[in-house]
Amino acid sequence: MSLDVWQKIAEEKIKAAQERGELDDLPGSGKPLDLEDDSHVAPELRLAYKVLKNAGYTPPEVEAQKEIHQLEELLSGAPDEKTRYRALKRLNFLAMKLGELRPHSALLDEHRYASRIVARLVKSRNGK
Repeated sequence: MSLDVWQKIAEEKIKAAQERGELDDLPGSGKPLDLEDDSHVAPELRLAYKVLKNAGYTPPEVEAQKEIHQLEELLSGAPDEKTRYRALKRLNFLAMKLGELRPHSALLDEHRYASRIVARLVKSRNGK
C-alpha cells in the first residue's frame, strides 16, 4: 500500500474517534505543544537522542552543547576580563571535547562560530 492509503486510513480513524468524543479530554488539550529545540543535534541523530532522553540518558556531546550555549550567554554578559577569560578557556575545552566525541568538526562551521564569539565579546565590551 502507498503512503497516501495509510494516511487516509489514519485520518478516517482519527475522525471517527473525534466523533465518538474519545479525543476530547486528552492531557494537554488546548495547550501549546512543548516542542524541544533539537537544532543543535545532527538530523540523523535526533531520533536516537530522543529515545535516549526518554530513557533518562543524555549523551555527553548534548551536555557539552548545552554548556557551550550557556557559556556563550555568559560571555555576552561577562562583567570583567577574568570572567570572559575563564569562559573562553572552558569553551575551548568543550570544543576540543566535542571534537573527540564526533567524527566531524564539533563546531561544524568554525568561522561562523568564531565570528559569533567575537561579536558577543565586542558587544559586552561596548556595554550593549
